[in-house]
Amino acid sequence: MASRGPRGHRVWLWRWRPNPLRRRADRIEAWVVLGMWTLAVLVGVPAGTAVNRSVEDALARERATWRPLVGRVAERAPGPPTEGGAASRADQVWARATWTAADGSARSGQLRVPAGSPAGTPVTVWTDPEGGQVTRPMTPSQARVRAGLLGGAAGLAAAVVPLAAGRALRTRLERHRIDRWDTEWSRFGPLWGRTTG
Repeated sequence: MASRGPRGHRVWLWRWRPNPLRRRADRIEAWVVLGMWTLAVLVGVPAGTAVNRSVEDALARERATWRPLVGRVAERAPGPPTEGGAASRADQVWARATWTAADGSARSGQLRVPAGSPAGTPVTVWTDPEGGQVTRPMTPSQARVRAGLLGGAAGLAAAVVPLAAGRALRTRLERHRIDRWDTEWSRFGPLWGRTTG
């Protein structure tokens, strides 16, 4: 909202300053700019906050209701056994495991286990309240980061709508100004070429 003044220094809020050369379209554009930024903040901040809270609440419910159970590898896992017992993520493979849900029903699914694990090896299985297999829930700090990113993205997406509408209106105003300039020029331009005699 700054423009360069006659001496090259910035003139802040130039559309709002009294000036005999300021046109009606300049005043309208000043209100459009103010309105679009105000709407962007008034729409974007609540949208981002709502999404942030919603995601954090959902992830907190997951942490509260998802539980680890002990399952058993159903058959020997593919690959050579890992030495030293502690397998890195790169040394793990997918294998079928079985477990008993909280309601007593037998369940099975694919889990990542150390390569070469023999059948019957205990593994941790995370389950939802119905006993279905889920991923390990996020820690509170991971949940805050994810909620912040999703909330920020939602806030920016919501703020884009009034900014885009304001930009379209400003483009239309600019087109109108140019049309008026052409009309005025066609009336007065030919008069400049005449000489007085």
